Amino acid sequence: MELFLDILVAVLLITGCLMSLIAGIGLLSFPDMLTRMHAATKPQVLGFLLIFTALAIHLRSWSVVPVLFLAWGMQLLTAPVSAHMIGRAGYRTKHAAKQSLYADELRQVVDTVSDAPATASVEVSSEESKDSK
Repeated sequence: MELFLDILVAVLLITGCLMSLIAGIGLLSFPDMLTRMHAATKPQVLGFLLIFTALAIHLRSWSVVPVLFLAWGMQLLTAPVSAHMIGRAGYRTKHAAKQSLYADELRQVVDTVSDAPATASVEVSSEESKDSK
């Protein structure tokens, strides 16, 4: 049983490291921001899960499992949100290759927001400013 668990840990570690390596290669080799963003988030989260699973099996301690689960959960929650924010910022700053998009659903939202008037401006008359002093 000990040999089986050691082999399982080795396979999980190697597979998790390969997923992280694939994410790194994707960041370097993909042509535009949107595909790089995809490569940075999808295999990385799965790689972390495999590495954390191998670590939990190797340590064989139930006290480590909640910490590893919390670390993986935070990665699972933050990676898509950060990729979403990077994608939106890249779209607005013209870093996204828009000719390669199949459907450009964000264009209408960005056009609507950019055409809207500023909402935080308030006119203050000179009489009101004198009264406040």
